[in-house]
Amino acid sequence: MALSIRNQLPGTVTAITPGEVMATVAVRLGGGQDITAAITVDAVRDLGLTEGSAVRALVKSTEVALATGSVDGLSIRNKLRGTVLGVGTGGAMASVKVGVEGGELTSAITRDAVDDLGLAPGAPVVALIKATEVSLAAG
Repeated sequence: MALSIRNQLPGTVTAITPGEVMATVAVRLGGGQDITAAITVDAVRDLGLTEGSAVRALVKSTEVALATGSVDGLSIRNKLRGTVLGVGTGGAMASVKVGVEGGELTSAITRDAVDDLGLAPGAPVVALIKATEVSLAAG
């Protein structure tokens, strides 16, 4: 199956906390970072997820925000430190490639944000991804 989602990070399920409708699934990424996905209990069941299951964390580029320093006081659980690998800008939007331990992310943000943050290759950043924006694919 082909997907337009650029950000596909391989990992292993480390914990599942089910609720009545939703579940949080903790995933250890290949580079050693942890990411949390909030998905339906039905999805957990349909994918056959258990601790130790191999998964791919899928995140649309428009759901990856960037910060240039430590970010505290936010409810965003997924904060992945990385380095800007490249920036492509258009009239209104920009694509920022970020290297993270064990993989690469693409963030689609406004061109103004790139300018305001001074993003350029080599700049340290923190990728911010809400757990509700992380989907999982088995295997």
